[in-house]
Amino acid sequence: MKVVITGGGGFIGRKLAHRILALGQLTGGSGQKENVTEIVLFDAVAPPDGEFSDDRVRAVVGDITDAGLVAKVVDAGTDSVFHLAAVVSAGAEADFDLGYRVNLDGTRNVLEAARAADGTLRVVFASSLAVYGGEVPETVGDLTPITPETSYGAQKVMGEYLITDYSRKGYIDGRAMRLPTIVVRPGKPNKAASGFASGIIREPLNGFDMVCPVTPESRMAIMSPRTVVDCFMHMHGLDAAKLGASRAILLSGFSVSMGDTAAAVNGLDTNRTRGKITFEVDPATQAIVDGWPKTTFSDKAGTLGFPADDNIADVINAYIEDELD
Repeated sequence: MKVVITGGGGFIGRKLAHRILALGQLTGGSGQKENVTEIVLFDAVAPPDGEFSDDRVRAVVGDITDAGLVAKVVDAGTDSVFHLAAVVSAGAEADFDLGYRVNLDGTRNVLEAARAADGTLRVVFASSLAVYGGEVPETVGDLTPITPETSYGAQKVMGEYLITDYSRKGYIDGRAMRLPTIVVRPGKPNKAASGFASGIIREPLNGFDMVCPVTPESRMAIMSPRTVVDCFMHMHGLDAAKLGASRAILLSGFSVSMGDTAAAVNGLDTNRTRGKITFEVDPATQAIVDGWPKTTFSDKAGTLGFPADDNIADVINAYIEDELD
């Protein structure tokens, strides 16, 4: 079984690859577990040197907007694609043309390559809570209207619709997940507007001071990296008949305030030297965050057995175990 992970050089893509390697199998279109013989990590950047020593892994560095290259990566021998490659929210908003080239045209390139391949490829697409906008309720659920108010959100909605339509036509076996904010992301901050939600944990635990650009009362829906990888694996293995007419699933993210997050970091029973957390509101960031859902809850995801987190302490401890210890 050949698996392609677009955005495979990134944080979640690499964690997903490690999980697949550890299991050695995925549930394929036959409904049976099949051995994974090749994982292609396709991204604009290569994974860190030496991270993957398993000869089942191959990295391809290239541009998702290059349709010819995408067709060579997602070829007739491919069985499954996890499509994570994207320009993140703030980046897509700052560069309109780049956002549409990568997030819309790049997605079309992946789907067209999958369509041309031999057989009905299983394609799992990473969508986002950015598909919601405007006066959203405190808790977003399965019936909350899709009303994006950013270019990134609009691009993710279009991706979901393409996944559903290509599946309706029988070109692919697609499915999409609307991801909450993923916390904690290791490494340097990216251009995502939600980056502070990881930074408020990551920076102090690495000994750096952190200035949070929103109020302590600001809340958001989050999910840990461990759980989001669990969700990707679960989504891939689902029988398509259980998904219904829409191939998009909202994942349940639990609500946490930045003040409670800071308190959890400061209250850790640890000998680590921690940086100081302060709050200094940036009006532009605050305005964006105020428009986001405070929590998400999906009856459909629960019924289908998707996992979820429920407290910030476990999320912080998982980060320490996975990235610092």
